[in-house]
Formats: sequence, C-alpha cells, structure tokens
Amino acid sequence: MSLLGKRARTTSEKSVLWLHQREIGELLPRTFIHTAGASESLVLQLDLYKKLEKHRGCVNTVSFNALGDILVSGSDDRMVKLWDWEAGRVKLSFHSGHTNNVFQAKIMPFTDDRSIVTCAADGQVRHAKIPEHGKVETVMLGKHQGRAHKLAIERGSPHIFYTCGEDGLVQHFDLRTGTATELFTCKSFHDKSRLDGIVHLNTIAMDPRNPNFFAVGGSDEYARIYDIRKYKWDGSTDFGQPADSFCPTHLISNREVGITGLSFSYQSELLVSYNDGHIYLFTRDMGLGPDPIAASSLSGDGEATGPESDSVSIASPSTQNCNKRYMPQVYSGHKNCDTVKGVGFFGPNCDYVVSGSDCGRIFIWRKKDGQLLRAMEGDKEVVNCIEPHPHATFLASSGIDKDVKIWIPKASERSSLPVNLEQLKRPRRRLLYRISSPQELMFQILSLQRQRSRPDSEEEDSAPSRELLELVMPFNNRDGSSDDDNDDAGDSSNNTGSGDCIVN
Repeated sequence: MSLLGKRARTTSEKSVLWLHQREIGELLPRTFIHTAGASESLVLQLDLYKKLEKHRGCVNTVSFNALGDILVSGSDDRMVKLWDWEAGRVKLSFHSGHTNNVFQAKIMPFTDDRSIVTCAADGQVRHAKIPEHGKVETVMLGKHQGRAHKLAIERGSPHIFYTCGEDGLVQHFDLRTGTATELFTCKSFHDKSRLDGIVHLNTIAMDPRNPNFFAVGGSDEYARIYDIRKYKWDGSTDFGQPADSFCPTHLISNREVGITGLSFSYQSELLVSYNDGHIYLFTRDMGLGPDPIAASSLSGDGEATGPESDSVSIASPSTQNCNKRYMPQVYSGHKNCDTVKGVGFFGPNCDYVVSGSDCGRIFIWRKKDGQLLRAMEGDKEVVNCIEPHPHATFLASSGIDKDVKIWIPKASERSSLPVNLEQLKRPRRRLLYRISSPQELMFQILSLQRQRSRPDSEEEDSAPSRELLELVMPFNNRDGSSDDDNDDAGDSSNNTGSGDCIVN
C-alpha cells in the first residue's frame, strides 16, 4: 500500500474513533468539532457547493456573520448583498452609498446582522443600518484621501472598528458617536525622502486574543503592530511609533516589496503576504522592535534587537539569523503580483493557511510545516478573497469573476495537487489598477520591470513595454474626474472594466 493510501486509512480510522468517543461521552462536542474539523481529510475533500450569482461586477469582499448562516458581499457594482448562502438566494440587496468599487463590507457583531460597515475605492467609510421594515440607510462616517482597502472590527464589540487607506492614515471609529478619530499616518522607517515618507496602507488586522493590538501593512517591507492603550485620546502624544515590527531578514531594506494581506491566528501569530513574493508566519518572539532601522544601527551587526517594552511580549535575539527557531514559516507556490490579495487562517485551531492567486486557484497549506495541500480552481482569472466559515470547514471565495463561490467537503474522493503545478504559466498581466497618483504609477512600473528581468519569464520581451505604455497613457490623460460620477446607482457597466477590476 502506498504512503498516501496508508495515511488516508489512518485518517479514516481516527475519524471513526473520534465519532465513537463522542457518542459514548468520552469526547466533548466542542473538542470533537475542534479535532474532526481540523482533519486534513476534510480539506482534501473540499469541493464547489454553490455559486452565488447576482453581482454585476468583480466581487471584492466576502464575510460571514457570527453564526455563519449569512454571507455579506460587496462589489464593483457598489452594491452590498446579504445571502442565505446555503439556499443560494439573496436576503437583502442595497446600494452602499459609495461612488466607487466597494472593497470591504462587514457585519458588526451583536447587532442582529442589522449594522454593516463598508470602505471603498472612493476613500469613504460608511455605515448601513438595516431597519426591520423600510429602506436601508447609509451614512458616511469618515474619509481617506485615496482608496480605503480594509477595515478591522474589534471582536465582541458592536461599536468599534478601524480602517486604513492609501493615504497612510489609520482611523478609529465608534458607532455610538458616529465620528472618526485619526490615530496616525504610517511613516517609513527609512529616510523621509523616499516618496513622501508615507507608507500607503493596504491591510489592517486585529489580534482576536487581545483587541488592544492591531497590525497594518502596505507599500514597504514591514508589518507593524500597534497597542491602542498607548494612544492618548486628547491627542497629546505621537502614536505613530509601533509597539513592534516584523519582516523576513532577507527582505529588510528591499524597497520594491510591499504587503497585501495580514491576519492574526487565535494564537496571536501574524501571517503576512507579500506582493511578488511569499507568505510568512511570525510568532511573538520574531519582532524587530518599534524602530528596526535604529535598532539595527545600534546593534552594529545589521540585525535588529528586540524592543525594550514588553507590551506585546516580543523579544528578538541577536542570533536570529543563526537560529531556525526565529525564522518565519514560509508558504509558497501561489502568484501574488496583479492585485491586492488577502490571506487568512482556516480550521478550528487555525490549522491551515489560505490565499488566492493570480492563476485563479485557491491555495491551502498546512500551517505547521508549510506543506501545500490544495490548489483548487476557484476563478477564471484571479482569486482575491477567501473567507473561512466561523464554525464549519467551509470556505467562501471571490475575485475577478462576478460571483461568490462556496466550498464544502463533499467530494467523494480526496483531491491531489495538479501534476503541473510548478509549471503553471503565470497569466498575462492586464491593467488591473486605476492609476490615481504618481506613487502608484511608479509602483506598477517597478513591478513590470521586475517581471521583465526574471530569467524564468515566458512573456515576450515587448509585452512589459506595451503595458508600461498602457499604464502611462491613461494616467497622463486623466482629468481628475471619476467615471462613476454619472453612473446610475445600480449600473456597473462603466466601472467593471479591466481598469477597475480588483484593486482590492
């Protein structure tokens, strides 16, 4: 019998044993869920359950409510939809109030699913109240100068959430007051002459074990963790200094990389996804300190020392490079070049890591050793969002396609990886970004130049040059007006082309 066959038989035998132990009372129901739900057998049997097809543009965000029976989605069509995903029908659909693509929509906890917060390409942060009867009302709570990609909700609070934007600004919102507090603008650790010294933020995440800590990532190599307890609400102190920062050693001082996705595990591990790169898992003892550049200079050996503060219980030994215990786990094989992709954990104990890819696949790795388990066909072009169900071994995904896909472990046979996975040809790059600033133009140019210089690139030499021209020409011809201003509320015909599709 093959090793794979033996492993499958062992997994089946364990499943039967767990079920027997639960039935006779030797295994508590909660323990059974956490044990059986983490089974690799379920991951290997994930298969498409339903397609939710009502949006008229790219679906940029999917999120479950706390119970897991409702899924909320937002799209380039600027509509927000609440789904009874198991039945495959829309329970409620309303216009978000945004004038551009909706990037994130989340249901606030403990609100009976009647309070939804959103952010979008127009920079606005909005709140939708769903009455028992009547029309949904939305109000603008705040605004970013540039696109606002992500928001993070404080677990257990129906009132508090945070947003970040390409202006580098991080804002705190309290729905009880309906006002925004500007916490800080994220600044580069490097010299201030780099662009304007501002880190353009793509993502924000909160620690589920301790809501005092949140992390942000964007257009430089560092993921930063902040402690909200250090903020003085009278604005008397500078809150811009993080409590700690994280970066793989080989990416430090690499000015061409950036972060597209962040996620905290239930063990307070930090997952970081880099554009044009891999995904890394950092534990608490891998921090580089609140100012890694200054710490590196003081140490004299090019390595950052740990922070003096123990506010996040992090320490960085000077032997970081020499001790594998302090090297982050790496997850590779996917493609993250063309869009701003999220990253997350999957399983009741955060047993797996999940990400979308430019090749249209959903990638699932074993967290503890980085072993790739699945590469499922998830989209015709690009998968950007993968959202785990809060209680079951289910997934929701979305991307360039105009639908949401639900995945459950219903396949009759366990799946195997595609035999040609390593030979997958990276899809031809399209103009997926709406260029709105010189900084963004430069970011895209550098990315295309990196692709052209790769020895394994299969694209013809003239392709990057043509795409550089495609980037520059629309930017030069911009008159500062939005092509969405004259759109009808529900019409997505003018804002779902290749220039708009997934900037999130």
